[in-house]
Amino acid sequence: MSNDNDMSRRKFLTASAGATVGAAAALGAPAVIASRNSKVKWRMQTHWPRGTWYYDDVFQKFAERVTEATDGELEIEPHAPGSVVSTGDTLRAVARGTLDSAFTWPSYWIGDIPVAGHLNGNLATFGNHEEMHLFFYHMGALDIIREAYAERGVYQLGPSSTAGIAIYANKAIRTPEDFRGFNIRSTGTAARVFEKMGAAPVAIDGGELYSALETGVVDGVHWGGVAAGWGMNLQEVNDYIMQPDLVAHTNGEAIINMDRWNELGSDHKQALDTALRATSIDSSSHFRYHDFQRMQDFVNDYDGEIIQMEDSVIEQMREHSMAVVDEVSEQDPEYSGKVGDLLHEFMELTGKL
Repeated sequence: MSNDNDMSRRKFLTASAGATVGAAAALGAPAVIASRNSKVKWRMQTHWPRGTWYYDDVFQKFAERVTEATDGELEIEPHAPGSVVSTGDTLRAVARGTLDSAFTWPSYWIGDIPVAGHLNGNLATFGNHEEMHLFFYHMGALDIIREAYAERGVYQLGPSSTAGIAIYANKAIRTPEDFRGFNIRSTGTAARVFEKMGAAPVAIDGGELYSALETGVVDGVHWGGVAAGWGMNLQEVNDYIMQPDLVAHTNGEAIINMDRWNELGSDHKQALDTALRATSIDSSSHFRYHDFQRMQDFVNDYDGEIIQMEDSVIEQMREHSMAVVDEVSEQDPEYSGKVGDLLHEFMELTGKL
């Protein structure tokens, strides 16, 4: 790029950064932004298995968006889970610089960063993508979460929606009582909510979900929404899919080594932010579209049944979910406590409490 072109683009960015973010996110394709920085390549690892549709359509697409938005000056090199480090070591690897960045799942770190569970989302809270977005970006929850990650040498870029949470199971759940004694694969704060519902949460790696359902190790599992579970072929080894989703939007995250983040110019930082917001919008609608298609396929091609749970399931789950929020707030008042207060404010604002 020429210096004149570089300067003109920078002036435009400075004058209209807010408009660039809004328009690019809405259209799903951030504008190309020039930079004086030398070209760099980052290694970014995900927890999603290679071969799932969302590895290609969401994770790799995000990498392509960033490379395109920076005109190739910042190249994201996608890596499958375990290709550089184990999924469980991803956060530490990003902090150390073994990985430059990761596109992964916040609930894996709640033992180290309790407030990460809020980024993942709490059951029976967000009703749509707009509610999720306003909570993190406009009510200030993301700023607090970023402080907690920064203490560990990691920059929290933000959430990327994977739509809702649905249960695949070989036992039907229609009422709150049906959760009693129900063995469910779950992680993070969601597992604590299921426990309060009377279920028995089991920690199982994503690669073992299929066999766990097939052999009866668990009665049910959740791996994102219907389409995400379908990507793991769960439809082949279960009889029921429960609806409605337990929360309309749950989130992955993009995290970056703090030194790598600080080395970037403001334009590249803006490009990353814009690319992630655009990915979240596109990803959530893409997942949801596939959810509806796959539920039709489940009934027509697999002789499965879509179970509509009673309203009392979500009502009780919301009560237990907020109780878990309060418990985590007591354990981590500096970060989870502040975000927990914001969540209570959000729930009252949206008429859910």
